[in-house]
Amino acid sequence: MKKKMLFLACAAALGSACDRSSADIPAVTGLDLARYMGEWYEVARLPNNFEKDMTHVTAVYTAEEDGTVHVRNQGFRNGELSSVEGKARPADAADSGELEVTFFWPFYSPYRIIHLDPDYTTSVVTGSSRDYLWILSRTPELPAEQEADIMDFLVEKGYPVEELIYSWDDNDPDI
Repeated sequence: MKKKMLFLACAAALGSACDRSSADIPAVTGLDLARYMGEWYEVARLPNNFEKDMTHVTAVYTAEEDGTVHVRNQGFRNGELSSVEGKARPADAADSGELEVTFFWPFYSPYRIIHLDPDYTTSVVTGSSRDYLWILSRTPELPAEQEADIMDFLVEKGYPVEELIYSWDDNDPDI
């Protein structure tokens, strides 16, 4: 009986983890990684431990000769600039929005671009679950109509948009 209860508990835990999976959301195709390079502003994100209390967050992607991407993420926490550097690599076909990123080698995590404007000005990135989400832009803020379109897309995909944290506030006294 104990084994059956343990099995049911494990199955329930796995089932709830699968419910949060983002595997049913396709990554973009036709990605031109060279166009994706450069500076991106984190407009909003779902809460996560490694960015707790961070504001004015940016990510800079730089192509390396070996086909990998140098990643530098930075932002302010309590008025102090904090940054981390890592590396990304294609996880799938070269033109797929499926990448892997590491900040603590040899551990890689999925970096899945699930929305990308044709002009490469906004991007939505997730991980392997709906617990991770970043809205990135070439500018710190999005026009209202564009933001509304992204919010509609995220709601349709099952993301808890009411939990989003906005990274940029020009009135932030800590900067």
